[in-house]
Amino acid sequence: MKRVLLGVALGLMTGAAAAAPAPHLAIASMADLPVVERQPYNETADAEAAVNAAFARAKQSGKRVLIDLGGNWCPDCVVLANIMQLPQMKPFIKNHFEVVAVDVGRFDKNLAIPARFGIVQRLKGVPSVIIAEPDGKFVNQGNVSALSDARHMTPQSVADWLAQWAK
Repeated sequence: MKRVLLGVALGLMTGAAAAAPAPHLAIASMADLPVVERQPYNETADAEAAVNAAFARAKQSGKRVLIDLGGNWCPDCVVLANIMQLPQMKPFIKNHFEVVAVDVGRFDKNLAIPARFGIVQRLKGVPSVIIAEPDGKFVNQGNVSALSDARHMTPQSVADWLAQWAK
């Protein structure tokens, strides 16, 4: 399993090094998380066009697409968006994913996006994260709601979860 260690130059480590404890993070608790994004989801965006653009970028870059489904009303969604904006996280995410945030309102908007990946029943919660190959193959089936409790996760645990899906 790949492991991203925050606080160091955010590199990928495997093997015995991955089992090493994470270094001490400057962010000791979620209360210390700097808020960069208060409304990370554009409520008026054309979600279909944004997702299509992310896939077009992914075909050029070879990166996977990370679709962050959520809403500005959702504390876990805002926390996840801010974790992904941490200076230690941004380079990792930029190097491995084409990211697109999709506002799903209160589970009543842009539901055609998760439906593209076979999620036709109500989302179990938000944020829900879909990771897909540039050709659209859904790679984290069964794990889309793993970050739905982001406010109770550490930045390190979010980084570790994302690292398992990095190419």
